Amino acid sequence: MPDLKTRITACRLCTDRFAATKTAHQPRPIVWFAKGARILIAGQAPGARVQASGVPFDDPSGDRLRDWMGLSRADFYDQNRVAILPIAFCFPGYNAQGADLPPPPICAKTWHASVMAEFGQPDLMLLVGGYAHKWHLQAKTNVTDTTKGWRDHAPWLFPLPHPSWRNTGWLKANPWFHTDLLPDLRQTVQHAMQAKDT
Repeated sequence: MPDLKTRITACRLCTDRFAATKTAHQPRPIVWFAKGARILIAGQAPGARVQASGVPFDDPSGDRLRDWMGLSRADFYDQNRVAILPIAFCFPGYNAQGADLPPPPICAKTWHASVMAEFGQPDLMLLVGGYAHKWHLQAKTNVTDTTKGWRDHAPWLFPLPHPSWRNTGWLKANPWFHTDLLPDLRQTVQHAMQAKDT
C-alpha cells in the first residue's frame, strides 16, 4: 500500500466540488509533514497562491505567521521539525461573489485521524484560525475569546487568529496578542526547535 503522504497527495474526493466553484480548479493536496516533527501547525486550508506554488503558507499570511513564531523560512520549512496539517489539504476555491469557501469537512474526516496516528504527540501545536479552533478544541467561543484563553492550553498548544491581512484590524484592536501571547509563543517555539537538536 502506498504511504500516507502519497495517498493524500493522490486524493481526488473533492473533484466535483471544486469544479463547481467560481475558480473551477482541480484538487491539489498540499502535504507537508514528517513523522517526528516537534511542532505541528494546524491550519485551515491553502489559499490560491499556495495552490499554485505547492508550498504551504507561501504567501503574506505565511510571512506573518513566521514572524509570530520567530522562525526563518529555512527553519519553518524544515519538515523534520515543523509539520503543517490543515483542515483541508486543498484550496477550497471561491464562491460566486469571490469570497473564500470554507475547508470541506470531508477532508479532515477522511485523513486527520490517520495523520495524527502516524505523527504522534508533538511538543507544540499551533491552531491557526477559527476552523482549526473548532476542529481541534471543539471551541464554542469566537476566535477572540478562544485566543484570549491561550493560557488554558499553554505551553503545548496555542490557539491563534489567522495571520491573513484581513485580521490586521483585529491585531490592532487586541494589543495583548503582541505583548502577552507572542513572547511566550516565540520562547516555546525556540524550545521545541532546540529539542530536536539534542
